[in-house]
Amino acid sequence: MPVTPPLNAARSGWTLALLALGQAVFALDLNIVFVALPEIGTDLGFPGQTQQLVVSAYVVFAGGFLLLGGRACDLLGRRRVFVAALALYGLSSLAGGLARSPEVIVGARIVQGVGGALLLPSILSLVNTLFEEGPRRNRALAVWGGAGASGLTLGALLGGVLTEGFGWPAVFFVNVPLAAAIAVAAVFVVPRDPARTERRRFDLPGALTVTAGATLLVFALVQAPERGWAAPWILGALAAALVLLAAFALVETRSADPLMPFRLFRNRSLSAGAAITFLYTATFGVLPYFLTVLLRSVHGYSAPQTGLAFLVLSLAIAAGTQLGERLTTRAGLRSTLLGGFALGAVGTAALAAGFDADAGYLALVPGLVVSGVGQGVVWTAMWIAAAAGTAAREQGIAGGAASTTMNLGNAIGLALFTAVADAGTDGPGGEGLARATADGGFLVVLLAAAAMLLGLLLALVLRPARADAPAAVAPDCPLAVSG
Repeated sequence: MPVTPPLNAARSGWTLALLALGQAVFALDLNIVFVALPEIGTDLGFPGQTQQLVVSAYVVFAGGFLLLGGRACDLLGRRRVFVAALALYGLSSLAGGLARSPEVIVGARIVQGVGGALLLPSILSLVNTLFEEGPRRNRALAVWGGAGASGLTLGALLGGVLTEGFGWPAVFFVNVPLAAAIAVAAVFVVPRDPARTERRRFDLPGALTVTAGATLLVFALVQAPERGWAAPWILGALAAALVLLAAFALVETRSADPLMPFRLFRNRSLSAGAAITFLYTATFGVLPYFLTVLLRSVHGYSAPQTGLAFLVLSLAIAAGTQLGERLTTRAGLRSTLLGGFALGAVGTAALAAGFDADAGYLALVPGLVVSGVGQGVVWTAMWIAAAAGTAAREQGIAGGAASTTMNLGNAIGLALFTAVADAGTDGPGGEGLARATADGGFLVVLLAAAAMLLGLLLALVLRPARADAPAAVAPDCPLAVSG
């Protein structure tokens, strides 16, 4: 059966650079809108309590469509989905920048979220199929992870600069030429999708139930801290999500060609990798939010100053992604994940020293460096684990599954930790509120460090698999049509 031919050194370098740039754009957009929210609210007439819809609309739909995006890569072709996702990203960004009403900008962010749900699995599956399992894939994932870390920092910095210099629409318009240039370059640089060798059905009932269920679940988790866990909207969304996800599980057990083949989770590497991505974003993933609150609300940093403050963390994460690749290749996945989580827990606990209303930025630096390196090590190793032992024909859905648990972990972690941090902030105002906010962040950081120790247990059950493991995968058979 035809497979994608091996890439020569020159073409593999250009391809990896392009995929890394795509990941940087994806990561950039996670942070770039945050700093523009006050200006968006003022210009478009958003009441203060609803401005978060600009963020949550993206998060909810990106999380809900990830499994669908992963399967689309396997069925329609990875390069094709990559290009289509970039086109969707660019067009929705253009619509967002041109928006003159709250409804239009929220709608644009919904479409942008769907584009993100197609983009992330397509990049992951391209990396995991174009670079064979082992040192080459490990190195490619390290470059991809480093680009993501750079994009997060650039988003915070660029968001402040563009908003102050050109107005809030610039944070959307900047995506348009970037997405267009990457999409055009992909047609010439990324290898064509292999020819289809068998016809496959698209599991429409599975796609509808899991997408609706996951979207409602993420919606409830994102909105609960603001609306209250007992609010009728939240309880109704949670109940509907559980019913739909149960229906999805039933549909998949009876489908001849399921959207999510549950047999894949017999591969312990994928199962552990998906669990680790959940824990990663529930712990490491919430730290930037509480750091932002500390710097802006407690210490009064401006948006550009906050972006610069994140530079130390992002450089440490980028260094950790490269270290994670080397450790995985030399010491193995289990040892690397054990070391990464241990380092992250120690560094995050040290970070708590800076969560004090009277402490300066320098008190945060040691924790930022150590925690960031541990975070980068785990980031690279967990994606290596999630991809190991899965055939190329199913790398898209494997990446979509791990990306979904990552998104859910962030939503659940942020919801729970926000409730903890806000518990003591209702009464005081002024300096008292600032101290209460810092104290809440202090407790959250210590709890996050303790939760990271669960990663040690998950790493211990990890049993790395190879792509030829018959129990975990079906025979490799590329599915996308040529072109």
